[in-house]
Amino acid sequence: MITIVTGTDTGVGKTVATAALAVRCGSGAVAVKPAQTGVGPDTPDVAVIERLAGCAVAEFTRLADPLAPDTAARLRGVEIPEVAEHADRIRELARTHQAVLVEGSGGLLVRLDRRGGTLLDLAADLARDQDVRVLVVTRLGLGTLNHTELTVTALRSRGIEPAGLVVGSAPDRPGLAEQRNRVELPRVTGVPIVLEIPGDAALVTPEEFRAALV
Repeated sequence: MITIVTGTDTGVGKTVATAALAVRCGSGAVAVKPAQTGVGPDTPDVAVIERLAGCAVAEFTRLADPLAPDTAARLRGVEIPEVAEHADRIRELARTHQAVLVEGSGGLLVRLDRRGGTLLDLAADLARDQDVRVLVVTRLGLGTLNHTELTVTALRSRGIEPAGLVVGSAPDRPGLAEQRNRVELPRVTGVPIVLEIPGDAALVTPEEFRAALV
């Protein structure tokens, strides 16, 4: 099984969500980041996933500037792999692992290569011959209904039905918008919320993180 983890925006909690899903998939999982940008003194996403979930990880492309992969590559005048190359490498991983989790960069239509290939293109490519599900990581706050509907609509435009919504950072004390959007998100998208991750999930020990998800 290949699981594509996309988000309605950057900073919605995709990395911690990917780690949580990897824990639930068990020891045969590998988490993949096709394109990592903004790597400096901060810990890259795959290292966060590896620490929290204890699973194997892979990173295909690394760019220093905190920009979309296509933009970061153009800024420095460097060539980066095309989406089709990412798809082939993910297929190879799927042959040797029970579960492959692919974390996108930013939102669904962020360009991963210099030809305009996106995570949506990657999902569609893999879905031609693989068992693929797509999960959408979203927020509960104001603006999320529009962003989430746009993401779900884009997926359906390519014949991909989202398998579920994941709340990437659920607040301890939800306000009115957060309370109502727990109900509204499934209603307006037709996609269920399958997992909610507490906002402080990344701050606990790996042992506590894993125990909470068993």
